[in-house]
This record gives sequence, C-alpha cells and structure tokens, in this order.
Amino acid sequence: MKFKQQVSFNRALSLHKLIKILIDPILMIATLFVIAIYFEDRLTSRYVVLSIMLFALSFPGSWENSKVFVKEVSKTFCSWFLIFGILLFFGYATDYLEQFSHQIIMLWAVVTPLILIVAHWLASTYLSSKHYIASVKKNAVIVGVNELGKQLQDRVKANAELGIEVRGFFDVINNSQSPESLANNFRLLGNVTELPSYVKSNAIDTIYIALPPSLHSETMMLLDDLKDTTASIYFVPNFFIADLIQARIDEIDGMPIVALCDTPFSGFNGFIKALSDFILSSLILCLISPILILLGLAVKLSSPGPILFKQRRYGLDGYEIVVYKFRSMTVTEDGENVTQATINDKRVTRLGKFIRKTSLDELPQFINVLQGRMSIVGPRPHATSHNEIYRKLIKGYMVRHKVKPGITGWAQINGFRGETGSVDSMKLRIDYDLEYLKKWSLTFDMKIILKTVLLIFKDSKAY
Repeated sequence: MKFKQQVSFNRALSLHKLIKILIDPILMIATLFVIAIYFEDRLTSRYVVLSIMLFALSFPGSWENSKVFVKEVSKTFCSWFLIFGILLFFGYATDYLEQFSHQIIMLWAVVTPLILIVAHWLASTYLSSKHYIASVKKNAVIVGVNELGKQLQDRVKANAELGIEVRGFFDVINNSQSPESLANNFRLLGNVTELPSYVKSNAIDTIYIALPPSLHSETMMLLDDLKDTTASIYFVPNFFIADLIQARIDEIDGMPIVALCDTPFSGFNGFIKALSDFILSSLILCLISPILILLGLAVKLSSPGPILFKQRRYGLDGYEIVVYKFRSMTVTEDGENVTQATINDKRVTRLGKFIRKTSLDELPQFINVLQGRMSIVGPRPHATSHNEIYRKLIKGYMVRHKVKPGITGWAQINGFRGETGSVDSMKLRIDYDLEYLKKWSLTFDMKIILKTVLLIFKDSKAY
C-alpha cells in the first residue's frame, strides 16, 4: 500500500499558493458576513467569534486545481458540509447557535458551497489561462540526468500554473548515474562546464540541481561558477530515498536541516491539536457523565472484578502510559503475554460483548485525553507485549508513536478494528496509521470522528 508523500517547505508564497490556502476560508467568512449584514444591517461580535472558529477549521484551504468538474463539486460539498456539521454540532451542544437567526444560518449553509464552486471554477480558469502563465513564466534548466531530475521535470509539466518551462538538462562529465540509455530520454543541452554561458545567453531564470551526494565536489564547483549569473538556484534533495513522515526543511541558528521523520504536531499544529483535544474531551465528558455512571454500575453488578480495566500501553514517543477501559472480560491481562479477544471468546462477559461491539468500553479513555496521555484521534494503542512482538516484524511499526495514541483512528474507520489475525493484517493497519501522520489536519480529525460515530453500530469486527 502506497500513500502520497507530502513535504512542506518554508518558501515565499506565490499567487497560486495563496489562492489555494485562502480562497475557501475567505469566501466562507465573506458569505457569512454579507448575509448577516443584509438581514441584520450590522455585524455583531457573535459573528466575529463564529468567523474565527470557521477560519480555524478551514485554514489552510486544501483546494486543488482539479480538471474533473464532478470530482471538484463533490469534494467542495463534502468539505463544506463537514465543516458546517462540526459548527452545527457544537452550536447545539453549547446553545451558542441560539444567538443566531436560523434563517441566516440555513441560507449560509446553502449558498456557501455554490459560491465556492463558482469561485473554484473562476480561479481554475484564470490559473490555467495563457495570460497568467505568461505573467509568471520562468525559464529553467535541470542539472542532473537521473531519475530525480526526470521526476522533477514530470511534476513541473503536470503543474502548468507554476509557469515553469524546463528548457533541458545539463549533466556532469563521467557521471556514472546517467548512462547513455538514460540520457536519450532527456533533452541534453550539454555538460555543466557550459551551463554558466548558457544561462547568460538564454535568459534562464531558475536552475535546479538534482545531483547525488556522491558528486558533492562537482556541485560546489558548479555553484562557484554560477555566481556570475543572476539565476535563482535550487538544490533538489533526493527525498525518495526513504518513506517520509512530515518531512520539512528547518534551521538551527541559520544552519539548514532536513526533517525526514517527525511528528505533525510541532509548533502551532501541536497547540491546535492539544486545544481541540482539551475542548472536545471536556465537552464530551460533561455530556456522557450519566452514561459513565450507569455503565460503571452495570459492569460492577454484572460480574465480579473492578469497574475499570487499566492496561499499560505505549504512548507518545514510546513512553509507557496507563489506559482506561470499562472491564469487558472476566480477566484483566496486562503481562508479557496478552491474548487478543476472538469470536465467541468465553472470557468476554455478556455485558462486555455489548459494550465492546458499540465501543462503549472505550469511553473512560476521554479521561486519558483530558490527562494529556491520549488524543481523541490517533493510532490505537496496542498492549506493550504486542508492541514488542510487532516492532521486530514490521518495519516502521514504532513510527506510529510519534503522536499520542487515539480513541479512534484512520485505520479503525477503514476496517482495521478488533482482532488482528496475521502480521499482514497488522501491517495494513500500520500503513493507515502512518498515512494519518502524513495527512493530518484538524478537518481530517473531524472527518474521522464523524465516520467513527456512523460506524459504531455497523462494525462487525469488535467482539
């Protein structure tokens, strides 16, 4: 199973990039303001608060210049109603919605996706127009006749709105990584000794250096020769040497460093994740407290043993934590050998079968979230004994611990819940966990939460 890798860079924002990240948040808020002013003649503080919540849920925007109109419409409606559904849920749960005119809110819900679709079409038309492409056009060359250079050229061609025209390739003399057979697939303009004069005489704006680390000395000589040109020079690191998790470029006191595997919750993202976990878990615990009390009594009366089952699991960065669940079995295993529950498992109590099926046994884990040990969404924590087994069998298994374990996760809503019968099945579950680390966003979390609620009573893999 392969998932798209996403690499973030600190770079100047182009018009194309600004449109992609801002078009949806700005239009959602602007539509709300226009409708509110039309019906109420003014903007009150409650609309400002709502717009801040809306911006937090929708920024940065994820609009892509899709060439398939039906796909674009479907994605726009799904994204909008997911965000609107989240706002509506919290509005009703906190009675905050009562401060707004229902007429305004419903009109906003209907009009916004239509405006977004029209705006996306206009933006797509403009960004694909000859006028825009000509205005941002840059002539470029790639140094390095190799697979990395080819991939760069292919991606530039696939994104015409970037306005980059690759004139051709230059290569290092006697480069063993560019045999003649490979060079035949490129427009080879010459060797690097000819590059400075070519740049000056052909108005080249950008040079991409895609040479391997083994040619470090040649790269340094080339950079020295190019100091007499005005072209922008970019080094293209071979990020395809590894399966990347949140790869990005950072710095330490001016020294650039490249993160190849890191948590998605660094900096502001970490604050947003922690804040959303605190708010959601506090709200949910208030709402479900009567259910917790009733379930606790039911567990105590239905079979001998403690109400809560406390099990040691691996948490953030592999540190051991204690996770709470309502006891659903006649035993409370937490040693070196923990046997997973199976179909018709005699250890599962009659009440335990129901609460496992409906995931009600997981409800005490909202306390773990409030404690800061867990998150609402994240890779499910496995028993420590299982971790020690699978970390030796599955490459990348421990990477899932770069984030806090979750009550629900991307793997669980994709069918990987309950007993894991084989190493291959566990590997697929881990693939989904790692995809979550690569794709994380607050909207993605909310999507997983909503899908979890819808799947609770349909899931046949919990027993």
